[in-house]
Amino acid sequence: MSSQFNLPPDSTNSDSTFSGAGRRSRSLGELFRDNLQLTPSDIEKISRHQQEHNLRFGEAAIALGLATSEDVLQALSHQFRYAYGDEDHRKATPELVVLNQPFGHQAEAFRAVRSQILMRTQVDGEKRRRPLAVVSPDSNDGKTYFCANLAVALAQLGGKVLVVDADLRGARLHQVFGVDNTNGLSGALSGRGGKDVMKPAPGIRHLYVMPVGVQPPNPLELLEGPAFGAMLREVAHKFDHVIIDTPAAVFGSDGVVVASRCGSALVVTRKDANKVSKLHELVDSLQAGQVRLAGVVMNEL
Repeated sequence: MSSQFNLPPDSTNSDSTFSGAGRRSRSLGELFRDNLQLTPSDIEKISRHQQEHNLRFGEAAIALGLATSEDVLQALSHQFRYAYGDEDHRKATPELVVLNQPFGHQAEAFRAVRSQILMRTQVDGEKRRRPLAVVSPDSNDGKTYFCANLAVALAQLGGKVLVVDADLRGARLHQVFGVDNTNGLSGALSGRGGKDVMKPAPGIRHLYVMPVGVQPPNPLELLEGPAFGAMLREVAHKFDHVIIDTPAAVFGSDGVVVASRCGSALVVTRKDANKVSKLHELVDSLQAGQVRLAGVVMNEL
């Protein structure tokens, strides 16, 4: 059967910094030489300063004024193959803290959650993982922010990741990632075409975004229809991880419906903002729908 949702080619594989088993990672000296146009004499000077003062290579380069902290972070991102946004990207996508501040405490918190997610979304007896719906009791809980940064953290592991905006009532993922929202999930589910609905996330290897597209008048009907289930099955086999943003429970049952189709959900709630009773109601609804609860995250921001 031909694919309804076309996966765009992974153009990110052209990075030659690391090319897999049997190929070595380029040193910082080589990266500095190529990216900063340093001479062999400059590289030797950095190495000598590194040894004399017991510094790391990048620290020595900064001390000598031959590189900046930004240059070192960019070189390390290439050497260890993790996404790190440049200055322009950071200004355009300020909410992607895992990309823009990879060594900050917020990024570390997302990595800790990522580790838990990896353990709790594995399908018993199979290699694949369930798509994960991210749900919340109310708006402004930080659910979209959480979805986006969790997706970046998962992509930094190297597997293909798809983050889907199934919030057909108040879509925002396209703004967070800076991708075109002309075509998206709503068009594919309503039979108006499923081509070009998955966009490569700018500057982030292995990560794709499926925005909502045109906001439909019948969001719940689209999510309960057979096309959404077919889409989930297809992307679950094409991607290593699928993260799905949903509307807050205060707007209706969309989130619970999506979670029941995924089979797995994570609840995001904001500290000192939501009533415990509302949180319990949401969890009870998920459990009634035979949803495996991956956990509850308390957003303290």
